[in-house]
Amino acid sequence: MLAELHARHGLSVEDARVVHQHSNTAVALPAEGLLVRIAGGTGKKAAVQASVRVCRWLAGRDFPCVEPVQIEPLDAGGAVVSLWKLLDVVDEPRPTGADLGSIVRQLHAQPVLPVALAPLNDPLHSVSVAVREGTGGMSRTDADWLQDRIEHMRAVWAGLKAVLPQGLVHGDAHPGNLIRTREGRVVLGDWDHVAYGPREWDLVQIHYMARRFRRYDGDDVQVFTDAYGWDVTTWQGCEDLIAIRELSGLSPYIRRAAHESWAAEEIAYRVSCLRSGDRTTTWNSPRT
Repeated sequence: MLAELHARHGLSVEDARVVHQHSNTAVALPAEGLLVRIAGGTGKKAAVQASVRVCRWLAGRDFPCVEPVQIEPLDAGGAVVSLWKLLDVVDEPRPTGADLGSIVRQLHAQPVLPVALAPLNDPLHSVSVAVREGTGGMSRTDADWLQDRIEHMRAVWAGLKAVLPQGLVHGDAHPGNLIRTREGRVVLGDWDHVAYGPREWDLVQIHYMARRFRRYDGDDVQVFTDAYGWDVTTWQGCEDLIAIRELSGLSPYIRRAAHESWAAEEIAYRVSCLRSGDRTTTWNSPRT
């Protein structure tokens, strides 16, 4: 795939290094000042193109986000590849819940986009497809239960009454997707799930991750809420959205479960929690 980038665009790839790998893979090309994002499956091209268009528009408005270069996303080796400006990243001080709340508030205050954006009609589509196509790492009982649960929560989603106006949503807004640059700027990355939908979808993610992964504590969540200016837990649909998040987050594990035992074990563990109604047990983060 990197050889194809070299052949098509003459990019130097000798110093390539993987910096992230989960549902997508990110590869730095330091000599070129580029970050290569690789999304498995050509069916993802529309979503990748949307992320590039939205971030290009937002960056032009000086919104704090990662910025694509002018090369358009391309199909390569059965995947979709997009190219972004490589940031000079520092680990400390780590971005906070307050940083996230401020950035999400700015995002939700943006005017109507000048480009078409897919509506967030079915946040469980990806996991539903994964269950149907990738059950090799799951028991038949778990797969059947998951598909039934997905259909039930799809109906719940369709009946939700949001209180915030719909508009541009990031889709995966949590502090782990914030990046601090050496010059002190904090920007929001990972726009793979950008869409037009209920703003509450962005606001429950930190609650879901605090509950299931203990990555953030009560202080992180509170300063996020204070910075955004509204507490999503006061809305009656909050727990339903967290439950939908619990399901949608299973997709990459299901796709890896047939070939990686740790992913299969995690799927069985999470499904056991969900089937028992357990809302508090900590889940394991993905391995890279």
